[in-house]
Amino acid sequence: MTIQPGDTLPDTAIKMIDGDIRPVHTGTLFRDRKAVLFGVPGAFTPTCSNRHLPGYVAAFGEFQARGITVMCLAVNDAYVMQAWATAQHVPPGLLMLADGNASFTRALGLELDGSDFGMGIRVRRFALYAEDGVVRQLQLEAPGELRVSTAEAMLTTIDNPSGSPHGG
Repeated sequence: MTIQPGDTLPDTAIKMIDGDIRPVHTGTLFRDRKAVLFGVPGAFTPTCSNRHLPGYVAAFGEFQARGITVMCLAVNDAYVMQAWATAQHVPPGLLMLADGNASFTRALGLELDGSDFGMGIRVRRFALYAEDGVVRQLQLEAPGELRVSTAEAMLTTIDNPSGSPHGG
């Protein structure tokens, strides 16, 4: 079952990259903070590398000004996520989360079977806003889309929680 607004984020072990690679538990990671978590199907893939992650890098200061931690999730190993962060000039404090076994992704109910593309199980493209580990907003992308989970859309959603990021 897919996580929904009002649900508490699951607590699983994951690797966090913020310069160095560290093991963390998601329950601890999301506790006592406001956070945007966005999921991408894969590091170094075209849409993820050319549009999705770069949008969050560009808008990182706007999230920081609102006291919001930004996290990027992918079903890749920690070394791939670390290399991608370096290649994308991810600023310190924008946390890259490596879910190599898709355990957090499955617990969220957001897995995507990319086997037809040689990618195996991946995370669906999404973004969510959580406060103290409780989901307040969830934006799931339609297949092949990048609209509602962009940095700009999430800033709009957070600033106007009763409206959609694109007015509809």
